[in-house]
Amino acid sequence: MKLVQTLVVRDEADIVDAQIAYHLNAGVDFVLATDNESQDGTTEILRSYERDGHLHLIRERGEVQESGWRTRMARLAATEFGADWVINTDADEFWMPREGALKEALAAVPEAFGVVWALTRQFVPRADDGRFFAERMTVRLTSAAPINDPTSLYRPSAKAAHRADPDVVVIHGGHSARARLPLLRNWYPADVFHFPYRTLEQYERKNARRAHGVHSLGQYVKGLHASDQGRLEEAYLALVVDDSTLARGVAAGCLVADTRLRDALRVLRGEAAASGSVRAGPEDKPAVDAAALLDANLVRFCRGVDDLRARVATVEERARRTRRLRRRSRSTGKTAPR
Repeated sequence: MKLVQTLVVRDEADIVDAQIAYHLNAGVDFVLATDNESQDGTTEILRSYERDGHLHLIRERGEVQESGWRTRMARLAATEFGADWVINTDADEFWMPREGALKEALAAVPEAFGVVWALTRQFVPRADDGRFFAERMTVRLTSAAPINDPTSLYRPSAKAAHRADPDVVVIHGGHSARARLPLLRNWYPADVFHFPYRTLEQYERKNARRAHGVHSLGQYVKGLHASDQGRLEEAYLALVVDDSTLARGVAAGCLVADTRLRDALRVLRGEAAASGSVRAGPEDKPAVDAAALLDANLVRFCRGVDDLRARVATVEERARRTRRLRRRSRSTGKTAPR
């Protein structure tokens, strides 16, 4: 099996090297990366992997075209890079198989299905003491954590892996894919470890970049508003989990320690992993995972319906104004604007 990873990135120099190195070591054979105007050294990191023959780099300018760029890379993986399976990633995401190796997990998918989901595991920021993000951020939310705010970055979500398909369409930032073979529901062969906010500087940069545009998300808009109001550091520190909050979260079953990525990256750096990596525990139950994701998807669906209703209402109002103007123009003999 040949496994190809797609990656959309901009200004993620603090994490992208570790992300690519981890996946190449975990079973990814090749990376297709789209770089969107990086200015912090990200491009140079990607070029180093390209020189070594591990990566194909595409550079794009302007507003992010999420579905278009990801779909193009996924199709190239099928048509030009010999992929059997494709995983779609961001720079702050790490695919972790639940059992065995990543390729083994995908090989277990029945041939009748072409798409599977990996459940996203959200890691929370800890106090920035200057250490590498993976050394500090070893605590994540469990599926049982009651995240019902649709603008929360930590609401349950999934990422799509799919069989290579020259006609695939990757949508919603890689959270779903439309392919010739259907989605296998309610079975997650891997988790996606997500480290969205790592330092105050990175928090500010990410909000400023992603709070604008057609597909701006609520969590980034909230962060940008806090920055505009001079509350940026306050807003970030409210997300940071201190020791007392950690203790309460663990006791409540909402937080859990998970050091698997930290230990995997230590091994890649030639360091000894800590003895007894903390792994997923009994709080990660398939039924709870499925229920949490279903609830989150229901909220997203309702928000989509509300947005559609608002757009329809706008179109209908424009149509009514146009009809009124045309009636008025006929009565006055003037030409109505189109």
